[in-house]
Amino acid sequence: MAQVFDPVPSDGEGKITCCYVNATSKMQIARITNIPNWYFERVVFPGQHLVFEAMSSAQLEIHTGMMASSILSDTISCSRLRLQETPASAATKEAPDSSPASLYSEAVTLPADDTILLRAID
Repeated sequence: MAQVFDPVPSDGEGKITCCYVNATSKMQIARITNIPNWYFERVVFPGQHLVFEAMSSAQLEIHTGMMASSILSDTISCSRLRLQETPASAATKEAPDSSPASLYSEAVTLPADDTILLRAID
């Protein structure tokens, strides 16, 4: 995975791919400060998945935002956030139909006597 901003230091060993999910209803700041010569900080909105590369020794600090302040609410080892890689062949086997038609036809089922009115918005 390529990171355009603030790539992991090239001399770093044990580079891993991580994922953090903001499961709160508040905006958060994810920050790694324990790796020398590397700065990592991202805004994570409610429900957002943050996928990033880090060294396995990195500690992800989660700061929860309030009106004019931020509170350090958690510190998580990046090794606990590591994504497990699957072989490409396993990911493509028996993939469900993800065409837009199949997604919509399964998402909503209405009784036959209901009428839906659609109106174009100018």
